[in-house]
Amino acid sequence: MGNIGLQVIIAMIIGGLVGLYMGESAAIFGPLGDLFINLIKMLVIPLVAVSIIAGAASLGNSPSAGKIGMGTFGFFIATSAIAVTLALVMGSIFKPGSGVDFSNHGDSLTQVTADQGALPGAMDTIIGMIPTNVFESLTSGNILQILVFCIFLGIALTKVKGDGAEPIVKALNAIVEAFVWMINKVMLIAPIGVFGLMAHSVGTFGFQALEVVINLFVVFVASILIYAFIFFPLVVKFLSDVPVLKFISAMKKPQAMAMSTASSMATLPITMDTCEKELNVSKATSAFVLPLGATINMTGNAIYYGLVAMFFAQMFQVDLTMTAYAAIIFTSTLGAIGQAGVPGPSFLVVAVLLAAGIPIDGLPLLFALDRVFDMIRTSVNITGDAVCAVVMDKFNPEHK
Repeated sequence: MGNIGLQVIIAMIIGGLVGLYMGESAAIFGPLGDLFINLIKMLVIPLVAVSIIAGAASLGNSPSAGKIGMGTFGFFIATSAIAVTLALVMGSIFKPGSGVDFSNHGDSLTQVTADQGALPGAMDTIIGMIPTNVFESLTSGNILQILVFCIFLGIALTKVKGDGAEPIVKALNAIVEAFVWMINKVMLIAPIGVFGLMAHSVGTFGFQALEVVINLFVVFVASILIYAFIFFPLVVKFLSDVPVLKFISAMKKPQAMAMSTASSMATLPITMDTCEKELNVSKATSAFVLPLGATINMTGNAIYYGLVAMFFAQMFQVDLTMTAYAAIIFTSTLGAIGQAGVPGPSFLVVAVLLAAGIPIDGLPLLFALDRVFDMIRTSVNITGDAVCAVVMDKFNPEHK
């Protein structure tokens, strides 16, 4: 019972039961979850900034730095594309949208417009990644801009002549350790916060809404299980030095936290701690790969986007061409990489539907359940981050 991971799982179960029993009145426990999430958010932005600078500075001195950096980006893109492809195959086989009748729920649909899911152009995306005021980016929590600046600064520290940058790098590593200590203290109240989050979510939304999209939910869970417990273990087995069973066992704690918070960013400190202490990933690799992954690696979202596209195509009897399938894969992969690592309804799926010429009228049916979907896909997202970390660490000379 002294294991925080076990306490979190028990808190999730109790919170779910309390939510079912109390219904909407379980919202009184919401502030407990808000308190916990705010404490985590208080630490995450500075932790990401300092970790990325320290990680980039450490990797910059390594002859494998370029290989790890390019390998990380390549890994995220490839696994997202594979995730979407799996979703399309599962959707084609099980046809979750066939025979679904949502006519009785038409009154509850809110207006969804194309503008809500519009993806920015390539140049707009690149320009938007560059901060004009890094302090404004820090205060507003623009993670992507923070990452770009911190990676640039970390690399710059490696170019300082002599040992001038060494005290700064040591100080950054010391600050990271201080943040880890603070996070460990915050984690003591994690079970209480998780209980509040679960009780509030289940009490507010319940499970009745699943009746409309139960087929989609079942196929989604099946796809997630295949990806998380077959594909990822195979990658760990053949591309890393970490035993598969050890990896699966170590990931229980961050996965439980990801499910309860539905946020890759809120789970980041736990993922880093697990990778470094239990999976023996070097601090340099962990500090570079994991914050980056928590921002741009969303393989669980990619599966969701692909399946939702298949679901509505079948619901509205839209015959998808090979061009439409290619558009779904391409848009889902880019959307997954561009999705922020925070909880909330995802309008990026609108862009996926529009790219394939699929009607978006029924999309609001999924919004009430977005929290449930988000909890599940977030656990896959952070698992993918950890898989990338153990794979990339194999190429890091600091790896023991």
